[in-house]
Amino acid sequence: MANLKEIRDRISSVKNTRKITEAMRLVAAAKVRRAQEQVLRSRPFADRLARILQNLQTRMAFETADAPLLAARPLGTITLLVVTGDRGLCGGYNANVIKRSEQRFAELKGQGYTVDMVLMGRKAITYFQNRNYPVRATFTGLEQVPTAAEANQISNEVLAEFISGSTDRVEIIYTKFINLVSSKPVVQTLLPLDAQGIAAADDEIFRLVTKDGRLGVEVDASQNSQAALQSDFVFEQTPDQLLNALLPLYLANQLLRSLQEAAASELASRMTAMNNASDNAKALAKSLTLDYNKARQAAITQEILEVVGGSTAM
Repeated sequence: MANLKEIRDRISSVKNTRKITEAMRLVAAAKVRRAQEQVLRSRPFADRLARILQNLQTRMAFETADAPLLAARPLGTITLLVVTGDRGLCGGYNANVIKRSEQRFAELKGQGYTVDMVLMGRKAITYFQNRNYPVRATFTGLEQVPTAAEANQISNEVLAEFISGSTDRVEIIYTKFINLVSSKPVVQTLLPLDAQGIAAADDEIFRLVTKDGRLGVEVDASQNSQAALQSDFVFEQTPDQLLNALLPLYLANQLLRSLQEAAASELASRMTAMNNASDNAKALAKSLTLDYNKARQAAITQEILEVVGGSTAM
């Protein structure tokens, strides 16, 4: 059995580690709330933009407009936009996205398409570059709570590649937020845009709440509350001009929502992982304390036996 000093040092180390994991859990929980607030702040603009495009769709023939973002072309090259984190200590968040990306890459290659990647996050960059995957562009150092400026930067990159014809379709692979203990890697087509799916009937958003001192999530399926355009509304611009001005905004907004979902999933995974680590540290400290008490009792018993044995010999 280890001596008392070794056990005592290990107990101290485990307790210090628990303090760190507990602090990281609290930081992740605070950032999840920030991510929620950002989603709620961005919703009015997203709703208004979707409503305008929906009304334009009912008033104009999108299929006759010259809008490059709506143009479906024969597929030759497909770009995968992979979203991971810059850091670890978040359970299987990064590994699940990377695994899904590998599967999708293999599926498309098996169908005869040329596939390349745009990588976001150091974990994806390190993994795929070390394995010689074709990488078109990389992005690192993004905020843990994504901003519109970052979404615009990335959307401009993929938009330029799509309009130039160097890629025929852009798919984003990110982690969809379900709840604090569950998330799911999903694949969504960013480009070309689907005119029929521009304004969804409903859209789920998460709300972080506290019940009985414990964090929880409520899912709210809220309808687009923006009013429809009046029937006598007159457009001075041509459909091409309207679409070419609005569709890039819609693309950037879709990308921002995906990044927000991924960020919330990463933070929730980190919070869960740190909570589990704290619980494990507590259990380990309790077990080590029991071992320490047993070793201490054994040492005391041994000393008593030595004293008794010495007195008997005298």
